[in-house]
Amino acid sequence: MNLKGKVAIVTGGASGIGKAISLKLASLGANIVINYHSSEANANSLVKFIESTGGHALAVKANISLFEEANMLVEKTIEFFGHVDILVNNAGITKDNLIMRMTEDDFDLVIDTNLKGAWNMSKHVSKYMAKARFGKIINITSVSGLIGNAGQTNYSSSKAGLVGLTMSLARELAKRNIYVNAIAPGFINTNMTDKLPVEVIDKFKEQIPLSRLGEVDDVANAVSFLASDLSNYMTGQVIRVDGGLVMG
Repeated sequence: MNLKGKVAIVTGGASGIGKAISLKLASLGANIVINYHSSEANANSLVKFIESTGGHALAVKANISLFEEANMLVEKTIEFFGHVDILVNNAGITKDNLIMRMTEDDFDLVIDTNLKGAWNMSKHVSKYMAKARFGKIINITSVSGLIGNAGQTNYSSSKAGLVGLTMSLARELAKRNIYVNAIAPGFINTNMTDKLPVEVIDKFKEQIPLSRLGEVDDVANAVSFLASDLSNYMTGQVIRVDGGLVMG
């Protein structure tokens, strides 16, 4: 899986799953554009680390839910690296609550970030990928978008929307050799899960056939496969990285 010379944008790429993806793609030779919204220190630290290992990286602050800021992110990538080959739509937020208590603002914010942000980024990179007649777009959805989850009507809706976006874009862009796929992580060890009580984690594990949570590198490994030439007969697919939680 050699990505030497490729340029990859990773939205939300400074922490958690996004950081693991940025590091994995960089280790395979890709030049990385680390998008962040509020994690400036993390993003700059990650750039320094990648460069210390012989790679090339750029940190760009942008709220990808805003059309023009997403465009600015892509234009800065083109200005700095000259082209863009890989887009990983990883940025996402949660604002969980039961629908009776969820506010309209909480619904809109999650949809705008998780779904519209991915649409914004895909629209802006697609013109460059179409011109180059090559590209890889990888959307990070969730098993919550496949089976739903109580208290997550906003999040599950946004992630289900990403599945539809993936399949529609795959059909639209295939003739330009632009491959569009998605990864649906299950329960992954992150800072968010670290804050949960042990009994909650144990309940999660009971639902998973492999009886354990996944690691951020499990998701990053799947991304690297989809970003590489090894997946060049795959488009419009959703790969579940969930320990067997969702089957069929």
